[in-house]
Amino acid sequence: MNKEERKGIPLLGEEFPEINVLTTHGLMSLPQAYKGKWFVLFSHPADFTPVCTTEFYAFQVKYPEFRKLNCELIGLSVDQVFSHIKWVEWIKEKLNIEIEFPIIADTGEVAEKLGLIHPKKGTNTVRAVFVVDPEGKIRVILYYPQELGRNIDEILRIIEGIQISDKNRVAMPANWPNNELIKDKVIIPPANSIKLAKERLEKAKAGEFECYDWWFCYKKLEK
Repeated sequence: MNKEERKGIPLLGEEFPEINVLTTHGLMSLPQAYKGKWFVLFSHPADFTPVCTTEFYAFQVKYPEFRKLNCELIGLSVDQVFSHIKWVEWIKEKLNIEIEFPIIADTGEVAEKLGLIHPKKGTNTVRAVFVVDPEGKIRVILYYPQELGRNIDEILRIIEGIQISDKNRVAMPANWPNNELIKDKVIIPPANSIKLAKERLEKAKAGEFECYDWWFCYKKLEK
């Protein structure tokens, strides 16, 4: 079954579905609108709700950091566009911050394509996060229940980590850049032959990188 036929949650590595959406910034075509950039599409259950308001405030505070990573933000819920507009106005008036990124007024089409409506949650969208690369491919998918607000720093960490991994062909350890074993160093992909395994240990002895064993080698990235 190809991706046009299959419904529900997409798979990592698939292309983000082509769709035209109405937003607080006007009509947009995804993923074409962000061609050449990373973007994060995140859904929220509803406007004028406490947890969602704290999330939008937090996303806006961190928006400059996303832009430094060549990444844009776009929100979404199954609310009409006038509701989004009034909510954004309320946030600016009451919380003294202006939401600069667009919010999709979903009719249910996007929610269906991305699997955003979960059982026993009514018609509200869950807190989903889709990280999409400059080629329009989905690289990360996160799903949170309605009761749990997202950690925006973790989403930033995800984008930065994937960009570093893509550029340097390395893997990122748990809690990077504050890993308990290797701190901010990155993991070299495991050797896939006996010859390469021996070479790894020899290079480690020569100081080119460090290894716990031939299958667990790591290094400091040059700035």
